[in-house]
Amino acid sequence: MGKVVFLTGVSRHLGGAVARALAADPEVDRVIGADLFPPPHDIGGAEFVRADIRNPVVGKILTRAEVDTVVHMNMLSTPVAAGGRSSQKEINVIGTMQLLAACQKADSVRHMVVKSSASVYGSSPHDPAVFTEDMNPQVAPRTGFGKDSMEVEGYVRGFGRRRPDVDVAVLRFANIVGPGMRTSLTDYFSLPVVPTPLGYDGRLQFVHEDDAVRALVLATQREGLGTVNVAGDGTLTVRQAVRLAHRAPLPLPRVAGSAVGQLVRRAGLADFSGEQQQFLSFGRSLDTRRMREVLGLEPRFTTREAFVDLVDAGRRGA
Repeated sequence: MGKVVFLTGVSRHLGGAVARALAADPEVDRVIGADLFPPPHDIGGAEFVRADIRNPVVGKILTRAEVDTVVHMNMLSTPVAAGGRSSQKEINVIGTMQLLAACQKADSVRHMVVKSSASVYGSSPHDPAVFTEDMNPQVAPRTGFGKDSMEVEGYVRGFGRRRPDVDVAVLRFANIVGPGMRTSLTDYFSLPVVPTPLGYDGRLQFVHEDDAVRALVLATQREGLGTVNVAGDGTLTVRQAVRLAHRAPLPLPRVAGSAVGQLVRRAGLADFSGEQQQFLSFGRSLDTRRMREVLGLEPRFTTREAFVDLVDAGRRGA
């Protein structure tokens, strides 16, 4: 029997793109995509199963379908997408715990790929110029998606110790952008007037959605990856990105950022959280040598090209 892949988060844009790519892979016999709601987009030859990864029924799916590869993408980066911060944490952390418990019991599982985030490194003025995979954050994220991502990676490491026969890959993505992506950061740069931290100009690194899909597919084909940073070449500062987006900057003292962020969130324009303000102030940059040497990915888009593609798609009305 050939490779059978179980994919979570298939109803979101990136999950659907990965499902289509995996279904088209001649080395994959079957792709099962799971989510709470039916996907609004084409998932190619993948099968859809309406399932909550927090429910024990997932274990039955893994066993009955003899799933050997699990790709976990069901991580929500904003409270808005989850219906609130409590729901976000429950989906991200509790959902991952339940999925890992199901995988631990499924003898057929031999390979796991986890979509994580570079937010685990945090953002602070004490950070190194470039983060490698073996570095710890100088100031660990205390709230939001960064904290969730750190907890999830901790549970994944625990799973790896309990099931040493399962090859585990963790991909730490820089902010993913592209024509089909909508995140708190893309919403931020689409504001008519963009509030920027006065006196700060953080370095930003992006990865194009097409390169993110390629990275996830490659991770299902390779063993011994461990943890890998994934990002496009180069960086942009916040001010450079605002100019490329053809937006007007509004420099604000950081003490005023929280009040402005609350107004922006209440208006439903963007999720301008404290975590994001920290990131925009101090930025983050990733070392991607392992991405090239171990994962075998050469990004087709640089950080600048990925961001310009996002901007161009917005101007076209995509």
